[in-house]
Amino acid sequence: MNGLYEESDLINHPYQCFYYDATSDTLPVAPHWHYYMEIILVLKGKLRIQAENTEYLLSSGELIILHSKTVHAFYSADDAPALVAGLQLDLKNLNFTANFTPSLDNIFQAAEKKALPIIMERTYVEEKQLEVLFRKCISELWNKEYGYQSIIMSEIFQLLIIIVRYWQKHGFSFDSTVYTVEDNYDIYNVLPYISAHLDNELKVSDIAAHCGLSYSYFAKRFQEIYGKSCKKYIEDMRVHKVEELLLFTDFDLTYISQVTGFSDCSHLIKSFKERRGITPKQYRLRNKRKHVVE
Repeated sequence: MNGLYEESDLINHPYQCFYYDATSDTLPVAPHWHYYMEIILVLKGKLRIQAENTEYLLSSGELIILHSKTVHAFYSADDAPALVAGLQLDLKNLNFTANFTPSLDNIFQAAEKKALPIIMERTYVEEKQLEVLFRKCISELWNKEYGYQSIIMSEIFQLLIIIVRYWQKHGFSFDSTVYTVEDNYDIYNVLPYISAHLDNELKVSDIAAHCGLSYSYFAKRFQEIYGKSCKKYIEDMRVHKVEELLLFTDFDLTYISQVTGFSDCSHLIKSFKERRGITPKQYRLRNKRKHVVE
């Protein structure tokens, strides 16, 4: 299974929204797996998908749910091009603001164990206007206007609830396992904790302790799972937070360095330039001009 692993940038991108042109030039996509859950909606044409040991033929208007770590592959159905819309989600690291119990991550794990249907038929997709939902998510991610993350999260949350209700129509009921509350962090669900404490002095040793792991083992596993060190992840996320403050506020760099956990303004500028190739001031001016032109 490890040989089929496809790297997933879960830490910087807990979700992805995209169109995919499935043609003879891009297919087949060899068997692979990743930590994302992937939801694929066929917009035009047909697509043949193999998930674990089962093959599915999807036509226009049909949707498939590929659970996290499912080995899957994409093939041409009839040598004709197909257009699909896709969402990739990391349920463990998506912070839904709505108060929903039990957790969606637990529900989807239970649904997978119960082998609930992963194909959603066209009539249900059309009834719930899911094509509109997918296109809205993709458009928001492309344009990246103020609040786009909140809109995408709202649409994703709606989609996941629609899927759960679909399963309920097929006899799915919540048992005790879906109400299990995670009272301990592990290496797979520690990212929200880090995100919530970016403005504090975060030590990797303290984060490892929250996960009940030694520093050396935590650091090694974090690098293996996420493709970068925990220290680099923390700084990358701080830079992402700086970007948003530069785009959508007029806060000065001294204040921004304080609320994003940088030791001082100089540290912020150095770290930002290393990752973006320009200074924070240049980034703000460039993007303000861009929005004025648009």
